[in-house]
Amino acid sequence: MRNNRFVFVVLALVMVLAISVPALAQDQVNLTLAGWSSSDAENKALQDAVNAFMKANPNIKVELSLSPSYNETMQTAFASGDYPEVFYVDSSKLPDWADAGVVAPAGDNIENMDDIYPSLLEVFTYKDTLYCAPKDFSTMTLQYNKDMFDAAGVDYPTAQWTWDDLRAAAEKLTTTNAEGQQVLGLVTPPNFERWLPFLYQAGGTLFDDNGKLTLDTPEAQEAINLYVGLVNDGFAGPPSAVDAGWGGEAFGNGRVAMAMEGNWVINYLNETFPDLKWGVAPLPAGPAGQATMAFTVCYGVSAAAEGAKADAAWKLANYLTGPEGAKMVGEAGFGVMPGRISAADAWLKTYGDDMKAFVEGADYAHKWQLPVGSQPFIDAFNDYLQQAFSGQVLPEDVLTEAQKVGDEIWGTQSQ
Repeated sequence: MRNNRFVFVVLALVMVLAISVPALAQDQVNLTLAGWSSSDAENKALQDAVNAFMKANPNIKVELSLSPSYNETMQTAFASGDYPEVFYVDSSKLPDWADAGVVAPAGDNIENMDDIYPSLLEVFTYKDTLYCAPKDFSTMTLQYNKDMFDAAGVDYPTAQWTWDDLRAAAEKLTTTNAEGQQVLGLVTPPNFERWLPFLYQAGGTLFDDNGKLTLDTPEAQEAINLYVGLVNDGFAGPPSAVDAGWGGEAFGNGRVAMAMEGNWVINYLNETFPDLKWGVAPLPAGPAGQATMAFTVCYGVSAAAEGAKADAAWKLANYLTGPEGAKMVGEAGFGVMPGRISAADAWLKTYGDDMKAFVEGADYAHKWQLPVGSQPFIDAFNDYLQQAFSGQVLPEDVLTEAQKVGDEIWGTQSQ
């Protein structure tokens, strides 16, 4: 009798375990978070944030998948239909991926939106639908070499600077160094996104209310005249004109007195040119006021995720973009700024109040985002801008030719 009772108890325990173990397994949710690989330190910081999330949510396991060729990797995954539940979405890619139906609309899934910069919410709103919250962002400012300004007797740039101030300073700061090399007042990369703030500062727009490209306006002409005019008059030039690969290098090498880079330049200058004395000011205001660009990335949630997977994916995205995740971004020291207003102080504590112009740019930043199929347009604009720099075409030709390419791509497509 005792043996039978023992057997019965054992069988009962086995049945309980057989029922409970699958139930526990079903409670476990596995997610993949995909992004592009960065420095070892930045990759580790992201892994630490993910580990903190998993510790707070033990039923959710997150595998981090970082790729050096991220866009290609994601396109392949999208085509297969089997892609990560959470993934980076660069603002420039949102239209393509939203139209492809691979990013889930946010609906009411984003927590505490009042703490997110309105300009960044606008960036990730496409066709009146909000898709995701920013993980971080960057803005463009004006960097200036203090020693060069002092030597030329030019006052440092301020928030009150206008286009006229920029031009006057660039002229005075254009000189020749001790090695006989030309030093330009300003570096002007031949890139569409570097010129775009001037369009907005002039009061122009990129598209009208019907979604038609609008480079054929007086405002666009005024902006291109300034940008190309500085080069043609000899006060500015592309990085290649001073033997540099990009604006930050030209500035750090002392071959230009001013540059227009984003906050990604901070660590580069501090680490590569530690003795450089430099400052930061807002981009000069144009006829219509201040404007800069917002370059940003969000955590998108897979449109294919359902049920517990979708719930867990949004929980992860909210953690990484929420107050705790934003504070981690601010304290990490990787240059990028957190997307939440409440975390701005953490970033400024890391970099100092003299970098405040980057943060304040969020108040008047425009999104770096074009409709689907934009690359031929960007390439055409950049090509003609380079030709205008060398005097092969007129400034207005840049706008005319780029407008033709844009019309061929988009026509009157609604944004």
